[in-house]
Amino acid sequence: MEHDTPAAPAAPAVRVKVVEDDLFGPVTVSLDLGAGVVVVHGDAVPRVELRRDAAVSAIDEHVPVGTRDGASLTLVVDGSAVPIRPGKGRLTRHSFRVDVPYAEVVYRLVPDSLAGSRLLRGGEPIGEFTSDGDGAVLVEWRDGVGVRAVEVGLGYALAAAFGTGAGPMWLLVLEALGDLITPG
Repeated sequence: MEHDTPAAPAAPAVRVKVVEDDLFGPVTVSLDLGAGVVVVHGDAVPRVELRRDAAVSAIDEHVPVGTRDGASLTLVVDGSAVPIRPGKGRLTRHSFRVDVPYAEVVYRLVPDSLAGSRLLRGGEPIGEFTSDGDGAVLVEWRDGVGVRAVEVGLGYALAAAFGTGAGPMWLLVLEALGDLITPG
């Protein structure tokens, strides 16, 4: 006799985390893994939305927002569309960078360790972020850099959307070789 086994409850596709930012108070980070949407907002932080185009069929499960293709992403900061340029995410930490030109400044989130990434303002570090792709984001702001509210929103959104950290090149090469050798 056949019996249907009840499916295990799936992890929620939408994850909402409220973080108490040291400089700007409560910041809400919402990550919808299924739709590829990240929304960040707070009382003192402008709304930042990052959306994956619904037409993207090849979802990259290693990227919380589902893709590193900038043409398939829309970034809106405080109601205005802003360009976003993610790196390809290949064999170097630098290739996992994400650049956002905004208000005559280029912001960059770039891995600097296995777990963390730093947010740069025009090349100058302003904060260290950690996020493992579940919507939870931790940050340590640099003292004396005058962090702006929009930088808080951008940093949290980029860290939640792309995760943080990357392995050293030798480890990434080994993983790539393993993917080539292991039958799929």
